[in-house]
Amino acid sequence: MSDLLVVDDIHTYYGESYILQGLSLRVASSSVVSIVGRNGMGKTTAMRSVMGFTPARRGKILFRGEEITGLTAFEIARKGLALVPQGRRIFPSLSVKENLAIAARDYNKKGAWDTKRVLSLFPVLGKRLQNKGNQLSGGEQQMLAIARALISNPALILMDEPSEGLAPMVIQEVGVVIKQLRQEGASILLAEQNLPLAMDVADYMYVINKGAKVFEGTPAELRASPETEREYLAV
Repeated sequence: MSDLLVVDDIHTYYGESYILQGLSLRVASSSVVSIVGRNGMGKTTAMRSVMGFTPARRGKILFRGEEITGLTAFEIARKGLALVPQGRRIFPSLSVKENLAIAARDYNKKGAWDTKRVLSLFPVLGKRLQNKGNQLSGGEQQMLAIARALISNPALILMDEPSEGLAPMVIQEVGVVIKQLRQEGASILLAEQNLPLAMDVADYMYVINKGAKVFEGTPAELRASPETEREYLAV
């Protein structure tokens, strides 16, 4: 598999706070890659750096072999990346139908995600098309955030803490959706504090601590390294 995304030694700051300290990672095409770590270790900053919201001061980010470091978030999205942001961030005053319509792109291509296909993945949204975003449950809002990303037909989806604030049954549903997307050939970079979910859906994993990578490998390799889990992931 070829690398769709290459993050090469990026250093990212919030003001004078040094958050990402030489982070490198790769996402192969048609794979799910999980970034895990405790709260405050740089997972969301990594996603924001890739999307251009918090640009890296040093290092390079390549998408489909093209450098996107320094581009605006708008330009990066146009290249084929979509973000499912932490906290969902759907448009609360727009209906489900409008939330999807505003994000729809390239839906005339063969095999594209259009409204019908998205609703087949999330049938609950089909029953809520006229409901406003703020009338949905937390789980329904998360499904809408994922559906909104899909309907833009990206080459790579970034999911930032999709299990946050959800009931265990809904987290399980999110995991089922991610695995289904993987089976359909989607490429996903997942930042997640919920270790069981991240390990269940991922092909490959990165553990980060204080903005730096401290482990990379398959979920099986992480399970075989209890000292890594104990030192960097145990709450």
